[in-house]
Amino acid sequence: MKQLVAYITAGYPDVNFSVDLALALREAGADILELGVPFSDPVADGPVIEAANLLALKSGFKTDMLFEIAKQVAPKITTYFMGYFNPFYHKGVDYFASKARELGVSGFIIPDLPFEEARSYKHLLEGMGLYLVDFIAPTHTSERIAKIAKDSLGFIYLVAYAGITGSGKDEDLKGLVASIKTHNSQTPVFVGFGVDENSAREKAKHADGVIVGSAFVKILLNENLTKTQKVDKIALLARNIKEMINE
Repeated sequence: MKQLVAYITAGYPDVNFSVDLALALREAGADILELGVPFSDPVADGPVIEAANLLALKSGFKTDMLFEIAKQVAPKITTYFMGYFNPFYHKGVDYFASKARELGVSGFIIPDLPFEEARSYKHLLEGMGLYLVDFIAPTHTSERIAKIAKDSLGFIYLVAYAGITGSGKDEDLKGLVASIKTHNSQTPVFVGFGVDENSAREKAKHADGVIVGSAFVKILLNENLTKTQKVDKIALLARNIKEMINE
């Protein structure tokens, strides 16, 4: 069965809401949760997730809130900390790693940490039983795909196109996924960037699953909805996408 990875912005609008939303996503069929660490300059993300990041920071997000959410949800759904390198570097990657292991978090997704620079951190994390997710993009050469894919663990984040999240562009990923699988047939490949109810089926066709972020966060930002309505709408969307990718 193809898997659904769900991204949410941690701590927005508050810790209890994030916990409720995470558990509702699990019940709706999400297999993996990305807990987004709010940051002021999320360079790989589009305006939707950027807005949620800024609102979370404005409302007083602190790292301890991330850990409190993870404490409650990581035992119930496979959870990754997803964020930009600055917060991890500022607090210390070893500090985050210790907290992740303590809380049952599976690993880290850091989109602005280049593959070469990530090697030392990857070894540190793997030594603690944690994963550092690798990214592969359509712009990578076959040599680079082989280099990245062969040692990837946890899952491979396949960027659907060169751009920012939420753009919804189309790419033919069949050949790229096949290339990755020739070098690593064990680690699942999940397609992210621009995945929503309109594109999920097509993007999941040749991969092991999809990563959905902006489509969920867009509902999260809708202030015409109550908190309960937001949770219900996001859960329904997750359920529909999970069904679509497995039809």
